Amino acid sequence: MANSKNNIQYKVYIVEDNILYARILKKQLVDANYQVKVFHNGTDFIECLHEKPDVITLDYTLPDMTGQVVLEKIQKELPSAHVIVISAQENINTAINLMKNGAYDYIMKAPDTREKLSNIIKNIQATDQLKTENLILKDAIKEKYNFKNLIKGNSREIDHVFDLMERAVQTNISVSISGETGTGKELVAKGIHYNSKNSNKPFIAVNVSAIPEGLVESELFGHEKGAFTGADYLKIGKFEQANEGTLFLDEIADLDVNTQAKLLRVLQEREVIRVGGSKTISLNVRIITATHRNLAALVPEGKFRQDLYYRLLGLPIEVPPLRQRGNDIILLAKFFIDEFCKENNMEPKSLSNEAKQALLSYHYPGNIRELKAVMELACVMTSRDIIKPVHLNMNVEENIMNLLATEKSLDEYNREIVLYFLNKYKQNVRMVASKLAIGKSTIYRMLQKVD
Repeated sequence: MANSKNNIQYKVYIVEDNILYARILKKQLVDANYQVKVFHNGTDFIECLHEKPDVITLDYTLPDMTGQVVLEKIQKELPSAHVIVISAQENINTAINLMKNGAYDYIMKAPDTREKLSNIIKNIQATDQLKTENLILKDAIKEKYNFKNLIKGNSREIDHVFDLMERAVQTNISVSISGETGTGKELVAKGIHYNSKNSNKPFIAVNVSAIPEGLVESELFGHEKGAFTGADYLKIGKFEQANEGTLFLDEIADLDVNTQAKLLRVLQEREVIRVGGSKTISLNVRIITATHRNLAALVPEGKFRQDLYYRLLGLPIEVPPLRQRGNDIILLAKFFIDEFCKENNMEPKSLSNEAKQALLSYHYPGNIRELKAVMELACVMTSRDIIKPVHLNMNVEENIMNLLATEKSLDEYNREIVLYFLNKYKQNVRMVASKLAIGKSTIYRMLQKVD
């Protein structure tokens, strides 16, 4: 379909055996800047269906075939076209059958037919334009939330996350996301939602830990006016807002035990009752949860209900900490640098090899969020087009204390130790070799993996 903003590109084909009446319709539409063609029989028109007109005005009584036959042919070869049937006789049953079989509208030949036709075509064009804009918007959203665009990285660890996200979008299974603060858990949730079949439905995010105590139920389930002191109006809860779409419950481990029981009921019954109300509201909501805590470990401690834990578990996705993602650190650092420079009209900047080594040796307790802040500050601190270790605001002394926070191979530990001392002694390979009692060639070999 043409679906253009300009009427001149919008095709209207007239199928009318009355030559004079066809001329009248054509003049009306040409004056409105539509691209118009006239056909006096069904056969000639059908031969031109490949030209894909947007709107077809169809005389129901033609010399070679009925309008019903022409309509069936249109539906088969060009179902996207809008067909307006024009008839000299009013027949309610015929009109109903034509509309059931795909006709957009049915109008009688009368003095006001031309005006009616113009208004109908204007409405069709406006609707088509809106559909086109929606499709463009959908494509833009889909591109924005493409996994690779949303989450930067090509490490084995992040590829595994992409694989699980791909599995999640195929069904409506609940998803539980775990990972340290700042790893991008909400981005994973958004990626799943906006690539799922419900991508055009609401995505509602709730940080459970940010809701004041006593207001959690009202926030999640809504409340009726007068339900409690201060409830001066009806409030639609997050579950209702997310209906038909996705509700993302961040920091779910911080939900108090009493509210956990009520949440479990809502999930089991697929319905919610606002606080202070009695009306049951049916729900069809996908639940995605996230936490930086070990939810399974909270169950035996009595801090999280076991039945709710298994109800929410669904497909578990663990987002790896930045320190486990290898050269993704450099890829992300470059991305943040480019993004910051572009937003602030700064000259492009690059990382020195020493800066790369310093970034790779750091523990990142704040993960990607911390790296972004470090790179933005580095762009401000350097007065040249290259970023060096001196421009990186990282607590390196604390970093070595976190070295054993995760289990790694001996080679990985050795490499981190070397990188730490290289940063400490300003990349003086000779001094580091002396301090660690190893050869310089060993250090160079460890550094080969640094881009």
